[in-house]
Amino acid sequence: MGYLNFEGAVMRIFFNCLQLGLGHVSRTISLGRELVGRGHEVHFFSSGSAYNLLRKEFQDVHRCIPMFWCETADGIAAVPSTLNIFLPMVSYNHESKGFGIKGPVSMDIIHRYYDQRKYLAKYKPNIIVVDGDLLALRLAQRWNTPSVFVTNYIRPRYGFPAFLLPGHIFVERYIKKCDRIIVSDLPEPYTICEYNLGNLEYFGVKEKVKFVGSFFDMSYEEGSEEFIFAPISGPTGSRVKVAKETIPILARLKGKSIASLGEPNNKFYKKIGNCEVYGWLSKKQRRECMKNARIVIFSGSHGTSLEVIKHRKPSLCIPTQAEQMGNARKLEELGCSISIKRKGQIEHAIKEIDANLDSYKENLKKISEVASKFNGVKRAADIIEGLA
Repeated sequence: MGYLNFEGAVMRIFFNCLQLGLGHVSRTISLGRELVGRGHEVHFFSSGSAYNLLRKEFQDVHRCIPMFWCETADGIAAVPSTLNIFLPMVSYNHESKGFGIKGPVSMDIIHRYYDQRKYLAKYKPNIIVVDGDLLALRLAQRWNTPSVFVTNYIRPRYGFPAFLLPGHIFVERYIKKCDRIIVSDLPEPYTICEYNLGNLEYFGVKEKVKFVGSFFDMSYEEGSEEFIFAPISGPTGSRVKVAKETIPILARLKGKSIASLGEPNNKFYKKIGNCEVYGWLSKKQRRECMKNARIVIFSGSHGTSLEVIKHRKPSLCIPTQAEQMGNARKLEELGCSISIKRKGQIEHAIKEIDANLDSYKENLKKISEVASKFNGVKRAADIIEGLA
């Protein structure tokens, strides 16, 4: 299929962002700014906290029905989430601190699909850009519109529940049919999300995949090593699990530590032992904490994995879901991190990193220097402009 060259022309772009966690919306904001800055007409679609964050950045933002997995204080619950595809389930809402009935995901999928189709018919975009939401890719194929999938996750081959694999393979056909797949990560051998992409050649998508680098500036900023920093992120249940495992231990350590609960615009602050706990940190505050940390403790999310590489900080990963397990394993193989399997390992892992700090920092320096050569947002925007 041939495409028009839109170099120098304004494109009408339909940009869909999944609301789970903050990684999708962080990438969407970075790439969205670049595309809007180039003069393109961009219509954003999302829900939940992602929708609210996009509204603060852009004028043209539309809401669609959110989709959530069933969660507990231990993270995403695989079996209830699978049953909830077709059946209503009792679910605990960590924001309202109470139980409620969560309707079938299948109904949410239908409503979300038609929410977006309505706007697609109205705006008739030249291209559809999707970060995480496969429904929008299906729309692109139904409407014969060029599509770009921004991701760090295709078919995980580490820690993914086997009984969910058939369903995952079923929806992969939408990924296979899109025109380009942009991976906001480094090429081999430093691809952090390697275990979450799977065998690209086996899927038949290797030629479509473009490794563009991180969507934020990866230039190294030298800082101090004053404290341990725990930036907690991800879906609500996952955040609760990491906070419960991490904060009590940090509170009793001798040195200073800082933890962020990752709840947008939450002004909560409390000092628990030697740990300062914040509900939310601004981008500037988070950057300063990253820069001045000695060790970073996090869940293994993709965006934070790239942050610790930028700042060359040894880390502990406490993964709560398959994607994070894959990232944690890769970081450990690269000699940058220790993956925590049990809560009791945290203090021992901190001591191990301190004892081998120079080795960890040398490994991080090597990858950081490679990462700083990529401008992921610019390269991604160039790829999008090449399709219309």
